[in-house]
Amino acid sequence: MTESLRPSGAYESSPHQVNPEWPPPPPYTPAPAQASPSPSTRRKRTRGPGALLAAVAIVAAAVGGGTAYGVQELTGDDTITSSSSTSTNVVPSSQKGTVSGVAEAVGPSIVEVDATSDAGSSTGSGVIITDDGEIVTNHHVVAGASSIKVRTSDGTTYTAKLVGTDSKKDLALIELENASGLRAATLGDSDGVRVGDQVVAIGSPEGLSGTVTSGIVSALDRDVTVSTDESQGRQQGGGWPFEYGGREFNGDTGGSTTTYKAIQTDASLNPGNSGGALIDMNGDIIGINSAMYSAGGTGSSSSDAGSVGLGFAIPVNTVTSDLPALRSGSTT
Repeated sequence: MTESLRPSGAYESSPHQVNPEWPPPPPYTPAPAQASPSPSTRRKRTRGPGALLAAVAIVAAAVGGGTAYGVQELTGDDTITSSSSTSTNVVPSSQKGTVSGVAEAVGPSIVEVDATSDAGSSTGSGVIITDDGEIVTNHHVVAGASSIKVRTSDGTTYTAKLVGTDSKKDLALIELENASGLRAATLGDSDGVRVGDQVVAIGSPEGLSGTVTSGIVSALDRDVTVSTDESQGRQQGGGWPFEYGGREFNGDTGGSTTTYKAIQTDASLNPGNSGGALIDMNGDIIGINSAMYSAGGTGSSSSDAGSVGLGFAIPVNTVTSDLPALRSGSTT
């Protein structure tokens, strides 16, 4: 609504008011109408809010860090749309930074993998990466398997087929048959991981699916050497054999091996955790658990074997870079 304009000191009189001023004020003369702003002026004005919004978005990105945020922007037709960021919203904000929050949010994305081959059977874990059933696991969990069964967190059992493997990185991709509506995990950025970061591990040690442990990142870029021989490492109770610093752990790795850079963690890992997830406190997958040191070693009873706080995970950036080859059916 537009206000009427009148000169300073003018006022509206009423029937009951007496004008105290004498002589009376000069008659009111309306101010001349102002010219409409030129198109160039209008354009300058309409750019202001957009520039301000862009500045707000930049500030939000700078302070958002690891937290989730959304920036709304106005399109040309004044429709509000949501702009996504590289941050994630896996764990609800009220549970950020808690082990229980991570477990509740990511647990449904972790599965138990049972593989059968001529060399025997093995139980490991896997991470759902698509809602129709693509799952990342370790090469050594499914290598040479003639049959693969997967059990999800709700107890549903699926038959899975091997899509591709990469023995040099100890990674494999399997796919569930007739699956849909699964909860896919969010793959994070392992380049941002720092020593001392809190982490959560979820997997199926000794067939106990959905087991959650927690700890910290103990070290980065550990040169871990594992066997690429599919019949080499199915140890009972001792875990998959690996080498580090010229020493063998959990048995002989054999003559065919590969070495990769690993994230070391003190989160408890046990046989069966292989292929499961190492997760940051935002709920992002930062690694695929692949090796652990078992104090019992080969030939010891399963009661002697177990985690001593030396676990290793393949960085998730290695996984994402390898996915195109795995999806193409590579079996290196």
